Amino acid sequence: MTFTIKGSHILALLITIGIGFWMYGGKVEIGGQNNTESQAVASDADGAQAPDAEPANKTELFRVNIVKLAIEQRRQTVNVRGRTKADATIPVRSETAGILEQRMVERGDRVSKGDLVCIVDRGARQAAVESAMAQLDQTTAEYEANKNLLEKGFATDTQIRRLRFGKNAAQAEVDHAKIELSRTEIRANVAGIVQDPIAEVGDVLAIGAACITVVDSDPMYFTGQISEREVGSVETGMKANISLVTGETLVGQLNYIAPSADPKTRTFAIEIRLDPTDQSIRDGITASAFINLPLTQSIRVRPSWLTLADSGEVGVKVLDEENRVQFVPVQILSQSNEGFWVSGVNAGERIITLGQEYVTSGEVVEPVEQTLKTSEVQQ
Repeated sequence: MTFTIKGSHILALLITIGIGFWMYGGKVEIGGQNNTESQAVASDADGAQAPDAEPANKTELFRVNIVKLAIEQRRQTVNVRGRTKADATIPVRSETAGILEQRMVERGDRVSKGDLVCIVDRGARQAAVESAMAQLDQTTAEYEANKNLLEKGFATDTQIRRLRFGKNAAQAEVDHAKIELSRTEIRANVAGIVQDPIAEVGDVLAIGAACITVVDSDPMYFTGQISEREVGSVETGMKANISLVTGETLVGQLNYIAPSADPKTRTFAIEIRLDPTDQSIRDGITASAFINLPLTQSIRVRPSWLTLADSGEVGVKVLDEENRVQFVPVQILSQSNEGFWVSGVNAGERIITLGQEYVTSGEVVEPVEQTLKTSEVQQ
């Protein structure tokens, strides 16, 4: 059998030989990279890792804003609603019975202690004084005459003692009549402003009946009720600012706290003595008192910094030394325009101010420290 070499066989052999030479020259490219470069990369892979390479399993930490808590001086006040109260409302009473003959003052007049305010009809009182004085003159004359006779031996000691007794009795009658007459002039026993009830001219006054009524507004007081929760924080001697519903502002000092609570309201009555004023403040005006408590050291936080635990407990989230999130429960002491004053968290703690709702306790985060102004804490 004869084997015939065809032209296609010769062509295939030539192609095979060409591919062999091409591969032997090291110019093979795989995915755009030649064989030589591939060997270099493989060589590098066997040695040290390139400095720019990063681990493929590295994760980025969640960023949170933090501030360091600082202790601040806290001025707390106790707010009490109440009213102004005069020192006393005193009726000026008659000490004798009779018809009111004259009233020297009107409603709204200011009187001083000892001023004559009313005159009761003197009637027979003046005559009683004159009669008692005449009797005194007679008994005095008899006593002096018999005293001279005693020196001459024409009178006895018994007669002299009887006449002396009569003279003294007459003197007492004169004194009594004068006192009764003086009672027809009614004088103010305190200083203040005249107000109702007030007697009118012609009224019959009994003993003890009021001629006028005087409001003693020196000093003036503020009276109110303080809750049993706050009564333990106040004490006598504390300063207070008083704001009247009419717009005036006054200052005073707490001088009385009731020793027992009102059984109906469970509140304690207090009394604040107002500093001397122009005495234009009226009795019974609605007012508010702000009792200034001593300065205390507390920590103030913004309301948005607070968060709730799963149990419903109020607190804040802080970072420990390893930047791990920790939940710290706090107690809210008071709330004002300056924010929340709290206890339970220490000064210097790094509190999370933004992002606390997106991290959990024990999670490591990346802190970004902030510096807040005092005004910013109030927001």
